Amino acid sequence: MDSVDLAFAGAVRQAELVRRGEVSARELVQLYLDRIDRLDPVLNAYRVVFRERALAEADQADGRARAGDRRPLLGVPIAVKDDCDVAGEATAFGMLPNSAAPADAEVVRRLRTAGALILGKTNVPELTITPWTESPTYGATRNPWDLYRTPGGTSGGSGVAVAAGLAGAAIGSDGAGSIRIPAACCGVFGLKAQNGRVPTAPAVEPFAGLTTWGPLTRGVADSALVYDAIKDGGPSFAEAAGREPGRLRVAVSVKTPPLTGVQADEEQLSGVHALAQLMRDLGHEVIEREIGYTPPIAANVIARSLRGIADEGRNLGHPERFSRRTRGYMRMGSAITEAFVARAKAAAAADGAALDRVFEGGVDAVITPMFTRRPPRVGEYEGRSALWSFTASVRFVPYCGGFNHTGQPAASIPAAWTADGFPVGAQLVVPPHGEPVLLSLAAQLERELGWLERRPEAAR
Repeated sequence: MDSVDLAFAGAVRQAELVRRGEVSARELVQLYLDRIDRLDPVLNAYRVVFRERALAEADQADGRARAGDRRPLLGVPIAVKDDCDVAGEATAFGMLPNSAAPADAEVVRRLRTAGALILGKTNVPELTITPWTESPTYGATRNPWDLYRTPGGTSGGSGVAVAAGLAGAAIGSDGAGSIRIPAACCGVFGLKAQNGRVPTAPAVEPFAGLTTWGPLTRGVADSALVYDAIKDGGPSFAEAAGREPGRLRVAVSVKTPPLTGVQADEEQLSGVHALAQLMRDLGHEVIEREIGYTPPIAANVIARSLRGIADEGRNLGHPERFSRRTRGYMRMGSAITEAFVARAKAAAAADGAALDRVFEGGVDAVITPMFTRRPPRVGEYEGRSALWSFTASVRFVPYCGGFNHTGQPAASIPAAWTADGFPVGAQLVVPPHGEPVLLSLAAQLERELGWLERRPEAAR
């Protein structure tokens, strides 16, 4: 295995190589540090890299491996989104950093317990608001498949770190698609697990309870391995990813929620239709059935999202550090009363039941587009107001936020590739607590589609 193959090998393979003594954790860390030095000045995936600390922790991991330690992520370098605390480093949220975090977030603590090495923190848009990763403080993060386009957001730096071979896996967060969006933009796998599956501590109901943390990875098995390290109990995701899914009944839903004023273009629909045909070829039953989005569901998602932005911004303090657009988002969110947000949260169960009607009659999974159009160009919304940016965001990616509100697992997979080599994502949604079925199906699709064999030219 040459150095490039090793960089793209993924968490499962890297952990296996470290356990067998075929590669050292120090070699892995140094490989990524060298690639970051060479590629990240253009890509801008990382806000900060823990060079000395990561090498020192790699030496410790190698000593443990020689002593027979078999922790599942021992020696695997993982990047962490810069909305998640790493002890001794500021959590910047795309702005000038405040004081250093006194302790690791629970997700990071569990990664360390599993043997992972924290390589650095990845860039986010300011206050993790927009589905493009650009900020006045840290600049634009660029998509390795097309340097003039966004890698999505808000986990854009994490998506690029994985897609460009700058980490074995990366942690993102998802409050309205922010794991799935960069996964789709960057041609990697991203699963938002069932709400409550992964602890958010020290955050309490981040972004009005919409946000959860999880990995972005190249392979489905890599995601499952990381999830098993960070989630609260339940069945093994790794075992699920290793099983055949059997014959499933799958629905295709392509219409956007009401009032968005736009539908997916032909390029995005081509990914959904190609995926549906592949499933038929694999023996699954595929039907057409639209998800029952309703205006109240959309209103509840918007209320929680905007009020969450306002609350998180106030919690961070230093309002003078926010850009004009971010202050505009906070003003919109502050206009939404706590009582309205409480009613929106209380409606989540009923809204979830309405969305779950798509699964009636034995439907195991639903395919939707991820986007209505190809991801925006870098700087496309530079200088635009909060209202303009929010409207553009909803029109670009209307399919994701409802499942943060109601909780069902949902994932983005690379469904197709355009003639000019850009990834087209599709979303898989399953009933509540249906991650095992989703992972099993996604692993089958990964083998058939062969997306692990694709690497962006800018990352070679």
